[in-house]
Amino acid sequence: MKRIEAIIRKTKFEEVKEALLQSDIDWFEYHNVHGIGQSRQERIYRGVQYSTDVIERVALTIICRDPLVEQTVNVILNVAHTGEIGDGRIFVSDVIDTWSIRTGENGDTVLRDKK
Repeated sequence: MKRIEAIIRKTKFEEVKEALLQSDIDWFEYHNVHGIGQSRQERIYRGVQYSTDVIERVALTIICRDPLVEQTVNVILNVAHTGEIGDGRIFVSDVIDTWSIRTGENGDTVLRDKK
């Protein structure tokens, strides 16, 4: 099993969410995050100057079986891509084990098969 963590633009979240739900991923968690990137510029929007050093993003966390990792990463890469600085990052790490709190089962069998 793998844990996929993706930090994406807030403006791309709905598109990524729909694409993940249409693929074989049927559950993930997300939350709003703030980060500091390397681009530090002052921008003007509607006459108001603001700094871009603190960036609002959405963090997605997905746990999936190994065969679905590449497909899941590709969905995020394709849908979240704008080609501009600040598109985000994807991190993949190993998950040693998992348990279902309700049933007490453990292992990748607790990840629901899409029927």
